[in-house]
Amino acid sequence: AALPGPAPADWAQAPLDPAVRAVLVGFDEHFSYAKLCQALRYLLRGGPDCLLVGTNRDHRLPLEGGTAIPGTGCLVKAVETAAQREAFIVGKPNRYMFDCVASEFDIDPARTIMVGDRLDTDILMGNSCGLTTLLTLTGVTTLDEVKGHQESGCPTRQSLVPDYYVDSIADLLPALGE
Repeated sequence: AALPGPAPADWAQAPLDPAVRAVLVGFDEHFSYAKLCQALRYLLRGGPDCLLVGTNRDHRLPLEGGTAIPGTGCLVKAVETAAQREAFIVGKPNRYMFDCVASEFDIDPARTIMVGDRLDTDILMGNSCGLTTLLTLTGVTTLDEVKGHQESGCPTRQSLVPDYYVDSIADLLPALGE
């Protein structure tokens, strides 16, 4: 989306599709000010009847070598800030995604494991859904963080503690071969 004209007044006058009833914010390497303006205009026009949905709140995506790029949560936060309202998150840690999968397949939470590299999304969702959780230390989470949550007396922090951890998902390969 390009800004329709050189001035803010032009940006606020661009036509909107009358059929749009929701704004979905997901990973978008082409996120722009123009898209942010358009999202806000749809949300203002539709008021509370126009849904604001985010895919996830991951603030950072880790890359090899210890570097990272901004995650989708940064984009969600930009739209939330402009709209002055909170998005409904359909991805982790919200259990919505698990409930959708569980409604389609015969899933026994007691025989299901959630594997992930983030405490605040993967492990929190697994724990809130009654799954066994396995943290891989290849993402943004450190073992010191886990220990800090584990040793705290805070139930919210303790909900971020995994049942198990491995340095890398590759550590599971020998067990899978048996």
